[in-house]
Amino acid sequence: MNNTFALWVYLSTQPLLWLSLTLVVWLFADFVSRAANRNPLVNPVLIALAVMGAILVATGAPYAKYFEGAQFVHFLLGPATVAIAVPLVRHRALVMANLLPMAAALIAGAIVASVSAVAIAAAFGAPRQVLVSLAPKSVTAGIAMAVSENLGGVPALTAVLVITTGIIGAVIVTPLMNLLRIKDYAARGFAVGLASHGIGTARAFTVDEIAGTFAGIAMGLNGLATSLIVPLLMRWV
Repeated sequence: MNNTFALWVYLSTQPLLWLSLTLVVWLFADFVSRAANRNPLVNPVLIALAVMGAILVATGAPYAKYFEGAQFVHFLLGPATVAIAVPLVRHRALVMANLLPMAAALIAGAIVASVSAVAIAAAFGAPRQVLVSLAPKSVTAGIAMAVSENLGGVPALTAVLVITTGIIGAVIVTPLMNLLRIKDYAARGFAVGLASHGIGTARAFTVDEIAGTFAGIAMGLNGLATSLIVPLLMRWV
């Protein structure tokens, strides 16, 4: 038992352990999702997050030590985002034909996503620091955390809110769009990408390439729009 504990103490200090565990947990989560026929309620990001979080809590491993290994996966977020340009070029004619609707949806969606969240939280008496942290919840974590920090928010809280927003959006998008009888994959994808950033975009790609393409466009444009809207909104809070 002592030898096993000593071995774990040694391994837990090695970045390769946490990188390997992250990949194994993700493969497990993706397997469960595929076994459920990609049911939106069986979201692989949520499963992986829960399992990896449970492992960290059970082992008492500090997040900083975990991130030393997981940062290699984090680094791949950049290339993965750039790779969205491939289906974008493939469907560029459809994208060009929808520029005006996308522009209108972007303005409406970016404003509603920030204003509605801040207004509801303010109505419940949330302090300004929390409101700032909440405002950029619908954009990708890197942009959201930077906006939050620059305006006096708590980047760690913003990260949690961003992940939560993404998972909720990815889970409800398919049943919601079916309920609303929206069958246009371009519209479905743009909506989830705008509201739920990368996690929603990943879900869109599992459903249809066109949905994923428009989700990726919305994710990028909303990052820019929100970085302009939130500072203006916080002047009134």
